[in-house]
Amino acid sequence: MGSKSGGKSGTRAPEHTFEESKYLKRLIENSTPVRVRLSNNEEVSGVVEYYDASFIRITRTGQPNLFIFKHDIKYLVEEGS
Repeated sequence: MGSKSGGKSGTRAPEHTFEESKYLKRLIENSTPVRVRLSNNEEVSGVVEYYDASFIRITRTGQPNLFIFKHDIKYLVEEGS
């Protein structure tokens, strides 16, 4: 018998949609300035230069570049246009 929601019983969302990778790749290709809010509420701004499964690298003008673990990121937003 199906579930009350009308979906198939036991159906789960895919574990990986790869949308995060597509988004980060677009930010890198366009050198889009971003602001990153960390889990401790600190914010850093710069351009995403690199990413992998665990972290992103933010390049900043006049300040040291940062490697930020993804699990420490609360959110990331594109800055101004």
